[in-house]
Amino acid sequence: MASSTLICDSEPWKELRVHVEDIKKTHLRDLMNDTSRCHSMMMEFDGILLDYSRQRATTGTLNKLFNLAEAARVKEKINRMFNGERINSTENRSVLHVALRAPRDAVINSDGKNVVPEVWQVLDKIRDFSERVRSGAWVGATGKALKDVVAIGIGGSFLGPLFVHTALQTEAEAIECARGRQLRFLANVDPIDVARNITGLNPETTLVVVVSKTFTTAETMLNARTLREWISSALGPQAVAKHMVAVSTNLKLVEQFGIDPNNAFAFWDWVGGRYSVCSAVGVLPLSLQYGFPIVEKFLKGASSVDQHFYSAPFEKNVPVLLGLLSVWNVSFLGYSARAILPYSQALEKFAPHIQQVSMESNGKGVSIDGVPLPYETGEIDFGEPGTNGQHSFYQLIHQGRVIPCDFIGVVKSQQPLYLKDEVVSNHDELMSNFFAQPDALAYGKTPEQLRKENVAEYLVSHKTFSGNRPSLSILLPSLNAYNIGQLLAIYEHRVAVQGFVWGINSFDQWGVELGKSLASQVRKQLHASRKKGESVEGFNFSTKTLITTYLEASADVPSDPSTLLPKI
Repeated sequence: MASSTLICDSEPWKELRVHVEDIKKTHLRDLMNDTSRCHSMMMEFDGILLDYSRQRATTGTLNKLFNLAEAARVKEKINRMFNGERINSTENRSVLHVALRAPRDAVINSDGKNVVPEVWQVLDKIRDFSERVRSGAWVGATGKALKDVVAIGIGGSFLGPLFVHTALQTEAEAIECARGRQLRFLANVDPIDVARNITGLNPETTLVVVVSKTFTTAETMLNARTLREWISSALGPQAVAKHMVAVSTNLKLVEQFGIDPNNAFAFWDWVGGRYSVCSAVGVLPLSLQYGFPIVEKFLKGASSVDQHFYSAPFEKNVPVLLGLLSVWNVSFLGYSARAILPYSQALEKFAPHIQQVSMESNGKGVSIDGVPLPYETGEIDFGEPGTNGQHSFYQLIHQGRVIPCDFIGVVKSQQPLYLKDEVVSNHDELMSNFFAQPDALAYGKTPEQLRKENVAEYLVSHKTFSGNRPSLSILLPSLNAYNIGQLLAIYEHRVAVQGFVWGINSFDQWGVELGKSLASQVRKQLHASRKKGESVEGFNFSTKTLITTYLEASADVPSDPSTLLPKI
């Protein structure tokens, strides 16, 4: 396809548009009666079972989607990504998060150079440093062991590591490895987040990890200066070098900040923030908490899916199938949202992370060549662990607008619990809902069924469920570090496939820039008003009124305050 040609102009896209009318004539009740169809829409990879039979699709739909993938040159784009070509064209960068978890002997090139040895050089440095901290060989300024870690970062430097940490917290092996240690994440510039993170911590036993590639991210660096002051005020300025380390490539600013550049852990411009959890961004704080061997298992799980994504035929390729089905739901069936519903409390931070991975990647309005798109891209992602979500927003999913759902279940609970004389265990009760909800969405309940149950006529319409609401189910064998890595990589690559089909750049994020630029203007105004008493100028009437009201109502803030740290 020529660079100016959009995928919507291709024959496979047009065929799918026509095919939608055939699908509208079907109901999942009927599709689910076709056993051979259902069998063809279930597949297993490396212990993971995927069932997409409850999608509003036939085997013919899948074939048409594979033709669409061919027209969009998805396989070629996957190869280009793995070959280190600069597929992030707007920033002129390779996209190589797969190299972050590649085996030590792998060869993945960027600009003709194998980057895997550099990756492992950093991983080995993390292994050595984390083992020294955990063993007590590296101690704080007063000689005490550093058992508490606060990782400062925002966006991709926060959501991904937090998801993995939360998922590991209740896993048996990880619990043993983390005994006596704490890991906290400071992301929001809101002083309340600072207060919550330092409450109960002793600066003498705290190590702070500052995550900022450029060491200039406004929120992160203000939080870093705040915790530097917290440490310095208690232990003296010389303690900073013992209690703060960095994940950054700007060694000059790291050193100016007071951190020993030898204690800076690198990552590369071919790692996007939302894809950086497998770099030092996530690996360093997670290794300090759980030990490098646990984190290495997580990396191996992700690498397993990377190889599957790269080599498996599309008909048996989990991320490709998921990506194509998402394109089908968004671009052809018109479903603008997706619910991510893990039936495991350990995965409570999974949906917020995928929210960023997906919406920051594919929330675009132009093609990779800058051509305005006549079709929507991306989904509105949200989610909550089951069964909590059932008592929150499932009402809308069952009887309101149609929202395709991802149900994620786990065969073996991280924390088995049994009560004598109960009908089922706690985990079986949870999984009963995991298995039931997709069928409830697919089949619904008809007025005829309700009348046979002698439901009062005035309630029949209220209790009718239309069904025909698509979902898919992912069943993991367990939820250990390896499985967590698998799950992460599946969703990362699924998002890439969607972007490859839509013809957009899933690896830049220009949409976050404008708000930051305008915030800089407001910051200057607040400074001028607080310090010099200048009136608010240069804003529209609404914004001027809001800022003026804020300044007047907070006039008790001193114009030249001395340092005040939050206290709870």
